[in-house]
Amino acid sequence: MSFLYFILIGGIAGWLAGQIMKGKGFGLLGNIILGVIGAIVGGWLFGMLKISVGGELTGPLLTSLAGAVVVLFVAGLFKK
Repeated sequence: MSFLYFILIGGIAGWLAGQIMKGKGFGLLGNIILGVIGAIVGGWLFGMLKISVGGELTGPLLTSLAGAVVVLFVAGLFKK
C-alpha cells in the first residue's frame, strides 16, 4: 500500500508542479512521472538540508512538490 501511496502523492505533486511551472511542463503524464521522480529528489534534498515537514499527508506532499518543481526546472533546461 505504501508504494501506491508514494505513486499517488508523486502524481499529485507532479501535477501541482506543472501548474506552478507554467510553460515548463511536459504534459499531464510527463508531469506525473516527473512528480514521482521529484518525490525521490525531494526526500533526498530535504534529508540533506535536515528539513522535516510534519503531517501525515501535507508533509510528504510538500516534500514531493518541492522535488518535483526542482526536477521540472532542471528538465526544462534540457528541453530547449
